[in-house]
Amino acid sequence: MTEGNSEQQQRLDRFAQRLDQACQRLARTSAFAKFTHSAEVIEAARRLLAEPGGAEAVYQRIGALDAAGIFSGSDWETPELLQPEMAANTLKLSSDHMLILECLSELRMVAIVEGELPPERLSPEAARQFLAKVLALNVHLVFGELNEAERVRLGRHASMVRQHQRFVLERVGFDALVEELITEIWRILQQRPIQLDNVKEMITNVAVYLNSDAPGVPMASTRGAERLISALYGPTRASQEDPGLDAFIQRLQSMDEQTLRNEALGFGRAMHDTGLVSPYHATFLRFILDNAPDLVPSTLGLSSTGVEVLASYSELVHRLIREAVWPETADAIYGLAGLLERGVLYHGPVPPALWRQIHLTLSADAQRLLAHTEFSGGPSARVRLLAGVINVLGRPLGIGQGDNPTCQSARALSMWSTNDPDYLLQVVAWAARDNDVITHFEGHALSSAALAARQPPQPLWDVDPVSAVTVPHLDALYMEMGRLCVGRGEDPHRWVNPEFHGWWVGRGFAIVVDVATGYLVDLEGFVRRFYACYHPLHNGNNPVIHSQPAGIAVTDASARFVGWHAISIERVGFDPEGVMRVYFFNPNNDSTQDWGNGVVVSTEGAGEYHGESSLPFEQFVSRLYIFHYDPRDEAEGVVVPEDAVARIRELVVNSWGGSRQAPEDA
Repeated sequence: MTEGNSEQQQRLDRFAQRLDQACQRLARTSAFAKFTHSAEVIEAARRLLAEPGGAEAVYQRIGALDAAGIFSGSDWETPELLQPEMAANTLKLSSDHMLILECLSELRMVAIVEGELPPERLSPEAARQFLAKVLALNVHLVFGELNEAERVRLGRHASMVRQHQRFVLERVGFDALVEELITEIWRILQQRPIQLDNVKEMITNVAVYLNSDAPGVPMASTRGAERLISALYGPTRASQEDPGLDAFIQRLQSMDEQTLRNEALGFGRAMHDTGLVSPYHATFLRFILDNAPDLVPSTLGLSSTGVEVLASYSELVHRLIREAVWPETADAIYGLAGLLERGVLYHGPVPPALWRQIHLTLSADAQRLLAHTEFSGGPSARVRLLAGVINVLGRPLGIGQGDNPTCQSARALSMWSTNDPDYLLQVVAWAARDNDVITHFEGHALSSAALAARQPPQPLWDVDPVSAVTVPHLDALYMEMGRLCVGRGEDPHRWVNPEFHGWWVGRGFAIVVDVATGYLVDLEGFVRRFYACYHPLHNGNNPVIHSQPAGIAVTDASARFVGWHAISIERVGFDPEGVMRVYFFNPNNDSTQDWGNGVVVSTEGAGEYHGESSLPFEQFVSRLYIFHYDPRDEAEGVVVPEDAVARIRELVVNSWGGSRQAPEDA
């Protein structure tokens, strides 16, 4: 056992001893006082569950905890009456006390399944079905991303809940949620996120399960799984049985021109079909660059637009491939294809900025921020950052904040990639090379290095390399701009957003919440202004030209207010069913979200481009609380149907705005 492991075991033993002692004291407490005196046990269990291996340690004690009366007087006292839907929500959205009780309750269910506790009120099969349903409802807590409500509510408990759910999964069995997992993978991939580590882990688990002797899953789900597995581990004829990269290269060396062409087409199809890129794809692209460069367009799956851009900047593109595309950074291939299809290289300053990025020397601080994205023995930090730059330029709507409260900066990176890519590259160079991003606020220069000297930034997790390097700087600058607005008596976003994001942000500013009181103010006027600025049938069919920052009031599935969140409005238009929708970028990279009262966010099937979320116009406005607009573009004399305004008011009042009505309006 290493020294680090020894210290961890000592911590585990110490917390386990405290739980044992608290459990013994609870056991000696009279029945009517159990619930009142359970707080000490709950706190000891929380500390133990938060440690690596803590779920196993608590599980070993669940019989003693149950016998001591930890569930007495609570909703968990009668396991046969528990509902998996409520249990799933409790894991995501509850306070410390309820969350820990839910974890203990599920460990009790595991003990019933495994025969460690007598099935007095619940059979092992019923307990297993209960846990399977909870896992299925919260499958992304096991492998995927937290949504905004979960991230805010769970806070410090996020890692603990993941560990707990994975422990339960190991005991219950993977077959309990394999179908739901496959569905969840496809839903995530439809958004084309840049960060795919969680998705790849999910696919690997599915592949292991399907190759085991476990019971089969329905044919339809199997086909969906096979497409995912093949896209990652064997997308072409020469790689389909996952022979290993060395064997694959040997096969390539003996192929004729037509066989190589078929391989190129296969790689391109698999990538665009799923959003996944195989390490074999990277190996193939590097091989044909030296041996059959005319196959590069097919390998990237380019349209005529991409082919034209590639032909115009072939030297730069080939250099980007040689520098940035490796098996460990294969995802950059999809970013490169998007970069070419978007015509980003026709933006004059971008090509020289990319040449600078290729040769960029990273500061020690930038390498530290990138350290958690490194592969052991893999590409250097410089190479991984270059691959990240390609991904961000090629997939502006694939940027995500991960499990970090950094939605404003993630949104800024997306907007710059879309509207001002050379500025994005400048920010990356400043952050990575100089460890200092300089920006201006109302004529005054702000230095992220000077701000960091007061409070050093912490590395981010679950983010792409560009975000890892730049967001700590951007967050410091954004917060400083907000600080400089203190005392103005209005929401600081009025001044911060245009200065922080860029000239294209509308200088008009609408907010529906009074900053001083928190009450709703002139909701009807707010709604009518948004119609006049953004609804094509009310604003003279004036489209959204540059994505615009906006703020939403996030609500959970019960329509309860969770917090404020930064998004960007991308476009407004009819969906295939003729419904007017607002299409927006959510830096949280959530899958379909239920915001309560029938407001369910869509990410596919309603005309969304990859990476977009959307809502019908009225539903979107019901969760909007600030937006920017150009006063010169606001339509005059707009008449918004009164019934539409009434429906939006009802959605607001019955969700986040219910407690924000001024006394005279309530």
